[in-house]
Amino acid sequence: MNWVRLRPHSLQSRSYGATLTITMSTSENVSAAVARWAAALRFEQLSVQAVHQAKRFLLDALGCALGGYGQPDVGVYLDLMRETAGHGPARVIGSGAQVDPLSAALANALMIRVLDYNDIYWQQDPCHPSDLIPAALACCERTGSGGTELIVSLVLGYELEMRFCEAAFPGIRERGWHHATLTAFAAPVVAARALRLDAERMQHAIGISGCRMGTFGAVTAGKLSMMKNIVDPLACQSGVLAALLAERGCTGPEHIIEGKEGLVESLGPAWKLEALTAGLGESWRIERCGMKGFPTEALTHAPISAVLELVAAHDLSPQQVEKVEIRTLARAADILADPSKYDPRTKETADHSLPYCIAAALVDRQVTPAQFSEDRIMDPTIRAQLRKVEVVADDEAQRHFPRLQRVAVVITTTDGRRYEKRLDYPKGDYRNPLTDEEVERKFDALAERFVSADVRTRVKRTVWTLEQLGRVSELMALCEADL
Repeated sequence: MNWVRLRPHSLQSRSYGATLTITMSTSENVSAAVARWAAALRFEQLSVQAVHQAKRFLLDALGCALGGYGQPDVGVYLDLMRETAGHGPARVIGSGAQVDPLSAALANALMIRVLDYNDIYWQQDPCHPSDLIPAALACCERTGSGGTELIVSLVLGYELEMRFCEAAFPGIRERGWHHATLTAFAAPVVAARALRLDAERMQHAIGISGCRMGTFGAVTAGKLSMMKNIVDPLACQSGVLAALLAERGCTGPEHIIEGKEGLVESLGPAWKLEALTAGLGESWRIERCGMKGFPTEALTHAPISAVLELVAAHDLSPQQVEKVEIRTLARAADILADPSKYDPRTKETADHSLPYCIAAALVDRQVTPAQFSEDRIMDPTIRAQLRKVEVVADDEAQRHFPRLQRVAVVITTTDGRRYEKRLDYPKGDYRNPLTDEEVERKFDALAERFVSADVRTRVKRTVWTLEQLGRVSELMALCEADL
């Protein structure tokens, strides 16, 4: 077996009062180290800012879920769930159905994910840590837990999901694997913690989920299908399944990350496994996660922001625009501007099409869920702008990534004028965050189709005072559509 060497240290943070210390072994495999720390973590160890961010991301995720409730992808699974789900303690957002934790975790994760409007973190790999929130919700409902335990599970999920995105060089996405592969390693920790499993069972849960959920990058390559929205929810569900199995005594490979034929050996070099364990508890990754200002793939955000600023500043109509040149990362040019992205026919392809997103920004001067209806995607005025968009891989942008998401945009008009804008990170990045008020407005805009104003107010009040919540089921009961 291969072992990771860990630097001994004490885990402390600016906290709510109590000081808890854990000394990590100098010779311990990665899943054991992670599980031992995660099982011992307490609410009192969390920083005030980490707790506040957990509330912000929870409210954002609930808004995304309610906004996604009516999407076709969600309808497919809710229809299947009527046949396959059992009655249970976990509620489904929107429908209010009370079902087993596995069904609720997948349904709620799909709703959060389907609009591509939930949060984003991107280092060597991208991820959407809110994909893990439904695992915490379902398992907290099963155990009858309250708001503080939910907060701990959420902060854990963000911590580990984001750390996995920092561990592979290059990222696994560059090797042909989708980041849902990594979600399957973080999800069982979230579920196991919410189920109150001990470190040994939590480690087995990591092994169970991690060895069964590798996801090919094909789901986001070329013409996209509904699977783009489903693979992370499946990984979330896998974590819940693994934790429930481990609770009953099922075992999984302890060496699943660094051992023989585990994650590292199977997906290839190089890995910096210290990213998974070094400094656990000394700071909190959730404080550095971004929140989406647009319902699109993350690397579209800076170009969209720049184009919208130029169009507004110079009052440009689509007819005045001759060309839009976007200089960005090589991976953005590859993922977001291949030939299929110049002829999007579905929401899944359109929200991963940089030409479409820029075309919509030129015409509508906004990029919201409304721009991804079938009518807008096929609108002749928008489609006439697609070929005006040229996406170029830029060496300078590459040098600064992932610290910056640098993009340079040049709009050339039909009468020869040139307008330029460079951005290093978009609105929603933790260095340029949405305010709490903007998070509330986003929640309201997404949820208002299905939930009345009075109920939305109650949801917001409950989330902002989450540590006072006696049972998570009280919050979930508020998230049923009443319109």
